[in-house]
Amino acid sequence: MNGTVLYDSECALCNSQVRFISRRDRRKSFRFVALQSEEGRSMLRAAGLPQDELDTVVYAKEGEHLLRSSAMLGILGDLGGAWRLLPAFKIIPVSIRDFFYRLVARNRHRLARHRRS
Repeated sequence: MNGTVLYDSECALCNSQVRFISRRDRRKSFRFVALQSEEGRSMLRAAGLPQDELDTVVYAKEGEHLLRSSAMLGILGDLGGAWRLLPAFKIIPVSIRDFFYRLVARNRHRLARHRRS
């Protein structure tokens, strides 16, 4: 088991990310937990976040909690294959990566609506 991915289960974009990961997870090493669930709220607190923090993804692995862009890069790296190359983007400072992550997160419901059109 690589780790647990916490995601906003009420977000179409977030659910599509879960499907993306699941389809490529040949080893079945990821577990998914909705942020809105009791376990999700508990894991948010363990990550040092408020339990109503729904604009983020958390990747919990081996006692460590990766947040936002770092979580996404960690997940992609653990998918294996060519995806292992993407964590090279960690050379970009977290503040810059997370600026863009938050921009997408704030607009995720609107972005998902446009994708269905």
